[in-house]
Amino acid sequence: MTDGPLFAGPAMRRLRRREGLTQSAMADRLSISASYLNLIERNQRPVTARVLVQVVDQFEFDPRALREDESIGGVDGLARRLADERFSDLAVDRDEVAEFLANAPHAAAAFARIYDDAGPGAAQRDDPLSACQLEVDRWRNHFADLDAAAEALADELRLSRSDTAAAILERLRDEHQIALRVLPEDIMPDDLSRIDLHARQLQVNEMLDGPDRLFEMAFQLSWLEHRQLIRSLASGSKFPDDLSRALFERHLASYAAHALIMPYSRFLRACEATGYDLDILKRRFSGSPAHLAFRLTSLQRVGQRGLPFAMLEFDAAAQFVTGFAGASGASFVDGTGRCPKWPAFTEPVGSSPWSVGAVDVESGAAGPTCWLMISGKVAKPMGGGARTILLCLDAKLAGDIAAARGISLRQDDAVKAGAGCWRCHRPACRQRIAPPSGAKLKPDPVRRSATIWAFATPG
Repeated sequence: MTDGPLFAGPAMRRLRRREGLTQSAMADRLSISASYLNLIERNQRPVTARVLVQVVDQFEFDPRALREDESIGGVDGLARRLADERFSDLAVDRDEVAEFLANAPHAAAAFARIYDDAGPGAAQRDDPLSACQLEVDRWRNHFADLDAAAEALADELRLSRSDTAAAILERLRDEHQIALRVLPEDIMPDDLSRIDLHARQLQVNEMLDGPDRLFEMAFQLSWLEHRQLIRSLASGSKFPDDLSRALFERHLASYAAHALIMPYSRFLRACEATGYDLDILKRRFSGSPAHLAFRLTSLQRVGQRGLPFAMLEFDAAAQFVTGFAGASGASFVDGTGRCPKWPAFTEPVGSSPWSVGAVDVESGAAGPTCWLMISGKVAKPMGGGARTILLCLDAKLAGDIAAARGISLRQDDAVKAGAGCWRCHRPACRQRIAPPSGAKLKPDPVRRSATIWAFATPG
């Protein structure tokens, strides 16, 4: 999978006006015809690589400005904001979102900024966790520089031909003069791992099992090796406070650890060779289901893209813990809604540890609606209780993966569900516990409905 064409008409038009040039004069400097520049500015032609090189060469211009929509998450990010219940009666579709973003990117960015400052579930200035999550969403949980650095380190350690844990320990010892020490839980009751520079030790809690112990080793090594790159990435983001930035740095260190254990090219080849078979991948890369799910949301390298998975995690009480939409376009990964019909809340069939199904999700947002959902239970380290991982993939892209075998991916056959009762207007759902947003209730004192709520949708 490759990047789509770059349509950046409004940005090119603003650049020309900033320079005080006519279309003919700017076209001359870019070595193209005025008519071709006119088509570019009207978004009827993409900006080619050759034109982009000329723009950078001829003008004092940051080429990232041509991708200014990425600051708000592109069409997917804008669509998630417009899926808010306050706009549910407008039925804004994906084509309208794309047109808005293409023709008025600054107006779209202004809307996103206002929404992010006041919208439900959005990052508030005094909420570091949400501010960090918003930044991860802006990057779509893909950090190319970190992936490249981690892959280079994995090649240097020859992780594909040796025991991963032993190679990491050898690197810690030889390059950083740090040895591993496993400590009893009563000595470090709340810590998974820590670096003691005075003792030159990587101290790990004895309660961690194999995959989690490996991850903690990779996390600490990644921080030691890539600390400068991580801080550079974090410093380029606008955070309201130092705590938000520190949380983002921790996420980047975690990302680098996943990328070290599951190096990009080798991991993607294994995914494609096995049909993204989760059981095989888990064993081949010594990762837990949670680590595997996280990595699957990040496979977005230009020219070498994997399938665009989204991931959600829930605790034992079905409360939302975290989620990563990646490049999936899933609008329901913000934690504001869930549905008991999702496989995350149903029991697996047979002996498989995974619960799998095709689900038609009504969320009121632009983007895919029919999803292949794969759910599994995981145990948190050190008695942290059971967690549920839910992987989601656009059903149109899921035909060849192992988990989809024997499952109909036709939308007509999919389980009819929602992304929370307030977003879902399905009229005959026996799982409903609240009316949808904007619905008018129709109470009847002598008629009791099995769906509890009887309502009429506006209009």
